[in-house]
Amino acid sequence: MKRCNSKGPLLLAIDQGTSSSRAILFDGNAQTVAQHQVPLDVSFPQNGWVEQDAEQIWRDTLKCCQNVLTDPVCLASTVSIGITNQRETTVVWNKISGQPIHNAIVWQDRRTTDYCQHLQALGHEDNVSERTGLRLDPYFSASKIAWLLAHVEGARQQAEAGELLFGTIDSFLLWRLTDGKVHATDRSNASRTLLLNIHRGEWDDEMLALFDIPRSMLPHVRDNVADFGETAAHILGRSIPIKAMIGDQQAALVGQACFSEGMVKSTYGTGCFMLMNTGDNIVRSNNRLLTTIAYSINGECRYALEGSIFVAGAAIQWLRDGLALFEQTDDSEAMAQQLSSNQGVYFVPALTGLGAPYWRPEVRGAIVGLARDTGSAHIARAALEAQAYQTRDLIAAMASDTGLPLSLMRVDGGLVANQFVCQFLADILQTPIDVPIVTEATAWGAASLAGLGVGLFSDLDEMAQQWQMQHRYSVQMANKEANTLYAGWQQAVQSILGEKIDA
Repeated sequence: MKRCNSKGPLLLAIDQGTSSSRAILFDGNAQTVAQHQVPLDVSFPQNGWVEQDAEQIWRDTLKCCQNVLTDPVCLASTVSIGITNQRETTVVWNKISGQPIHNAIVWQDRRTTDYCQHLQALGHEDNVSERTGLRLDPYFSASKIAWLLAHVEGARQQAEAGELLFGTIDSFLLWRLTDGKVHATDRSNASRTLLLNIHRGEWDDEMLALFDIPRSMLPHVRDNVADFGETAAHILGRSIPIKAMIGDQQAALVGQACFSEGMVKSTYGTGCFMLMNTGDNIVRSNNRLLTTIAYSINGECRYALEGSIFVAGAAIQWLRDGLALFEQTDDSEAMAQQLSSNQGVYFVPALTGLGAPYWRPEVRGAIVGLARDTGSAHIARAALEAQAYQTRDLIAAMASDTGLPLSLMRVDGGLVANQFVCQFLADILQTPIDVPIVTEATAWGAASLAGLGVGLFSDLDEMAQQWQMQHRYSVQMANKEANTLYAGWQQAVQSILGEKIDA
């Protein structure tokens, strides 16, 4: 049996992501006491379709939680749970049997592209954007729900009869953890569905009518710090209060203590997601960025501009699993460092379309600049470099929308362990890059909010004191060279878009 190596109250973070399910037990100083992680399968039934087994998500999550709570002292010391999750991924289940009616449709899924384009052609884009802060895109949950109701036999009739429930992954896990007693979500996750009015923080009747979704399917919307019920005693060994839920990218913003207007974090996981805290200002983007709820506490919403890159770490996984260029993802760093430059090779990783600021779900990836002497190291380096180029696309858009220049960026996620990526980010952005000691910022964000919910922290300022820097990457590349490399990226993107892009 594992021994609990910490005294005092503990916080359990459930971090359910696209590529894995994890549970991390923290103490009040953001130190990891125990953790367990299980990789998650992804299926691709058709071109552009991305699905996961919701039952596997639940089983793996439960296994992770049980693993970190095997020690009776750890179990007894756990005072609160925070849930964070891959956003937009959609589950619809029967409220009586509890069984999903279909696989979870993952945020990367593009099957509803034609449907979204049809709604755009009917002139709904501006109204949708004004109310939700989002775009009419397959990325978000609403069109996925509409697809399930239209294509799963009997689903529409069951939904109209009040027999089906919808949830993003947070809601589904909460429903299971509370043994079906609580069907709820938080405002950060709800703001990613295309169904929430971000001005009021409530479900929007016009959006429900547009997508023809019965209100009875939807979970109750609550602050990020709220009473979400407690776990059924038989599930984890005792009842534990669930005091926080938050979408993964907003959780990373909290975990990185970006509580002041203008602060920026960027998370490099399966995708890359950059958020700028805009305080209580709802900033409408002129550069195809998203306006989203960052967090909501005591009924007060704070907002963010977000740039979403669909493929970041997933590109490295694809090189490993799809092309077998290397055995371990860590090998990509050594391969990249074999070379002094990319020698004109660029990888545009639009494997599931291009996200912000382009929003072209129909385009596909490309590797350009290939020559007779191009080898696997060039391709690996190009995939890693792409993360910096994509990030610069987003930074330029955010600066244009807000008038706030980037002076520093905090980063987290699996790819920040790659020193080549972090240094290249600093060089291409011409901006220092800070990596925190607690690189599991997403999990810590959820855990710290759970701590706020039980009084372990008094306010956000006290939470911010837990943030500490592990390493700062300073700029080492001349501005002219960075601009030249970025111009090559823009040409590569232009080659797949078939149109000129603004510098």
